[in-house]
Amino acid sequence: MTSTTAPYRLTQYAHGGGCACKIPAGELEQMLGGLTPWTSDDLVVGLATGDDAAVVRIENGQAIVSTTDFFTAVVDDAYDFGRIAAANALSDIYAMGARPVVALNIVGWPRDVLPMELLREVLRGGMDIGRQAEVHVAGGQSIDDPEPKYGMAVTGLADPDRLLRNDRARVGLPVTLTKPLGVGVLNNRHKATGEVFAHAIEAMTRLNRAASEAALAAGVEAATDVTGFGLLGHAYKMARASGVTIRIDAASVPYLDGAREALRDGYVSGGTRRNLEWVRPQLDASVSEDELLLLADAQTSGGLLVIGEIPGSPVVGEVVVAGDHPLVVR
Repeated sequence: MTSTTAPYRLTQYAHGGGCACKIPAGELEQMLGGLTPWTSDDLVVGLATGDDAAVVRIENGQAIVSTTDFFTAVVDDAYDFGRIAAANALSDIYAMGARPVVALNIVGWPRDVLPMELLREVLRGGMDIGRQAEVHVAGGQSIDDPEPKYGMAVTGLADPDRLLRNDRARVGLPVTLTKPLGVGVLNNRHKATGEVFAHAIEAMTRLNRAASEAALAAGVEAATDVTGFGLLGHAYKMARASGVTIRIDAASVPYLDGAREALRDGYVSGGTRRNLEWVRPQLDASVSEDELLLLADAQTSGGLLVIGEIPGSPVVGEVVVAGDHPLVVR
């Protein structure tokens, strides 16, 4: 079900779209360098490896897993925007192998420009995803903002000894991708032309719960989700944290229908180009520049990049001994 607010194109009120509007990874790392937060032995996963969520050990052999994610409109339809943003926020919890429990809305809204009915549709979309995930959506915070923004702060629970982490990639294991790439270029085309890509919306609103559960059942220890830094950016962060090299077989990577045509027609976001420039010094590649742009495509609510094999998802590479480059693409 979609909303009935067609006269307003939400993407036209945003300078960027979805996870493509993230601050570049290199700038973030440089800015955070030298900042030292308070910590204790209860912190299981923090800033050090740039993982998907923070993990803190609590009593009774459990851990709290906490994350937040929000962004500007990635599609024009308000209800779908809410669903996509909520699924994307929940993804960080699933990427850690955790079960989300409660979510709080994060809202920025130009209340003198866009009707509150539209915001209600955004929130309805988020609540419907929360219902699907069996997560309490129990409040939040809103501000008057020149750009429409939406997302969630999500808290989950996990076994601290059975997490999916980005620093546990082991040599000799396959690399699996649970959703096709290409939503970045399709969303950029949507923003420019108004064309609607229902299969991209379906991919972005599909929860990563089943993939997370399958990874845990298979004994997987390492995973991350593929979002704003693209497949190459998130694979690089995992390879660096784990002290290995990740080799990607470009021909095995799946793409959404229309992604290559959108690339050919020039619908590449600035975020995607920044992703590629960030990883390029760490990359040994023998594929075309266009192929690298697709692999660096800034995803919104992408799939999991899993170190191991899980049923129904393609193997797109392998983990090898650390070499001169953390990333190899062939």
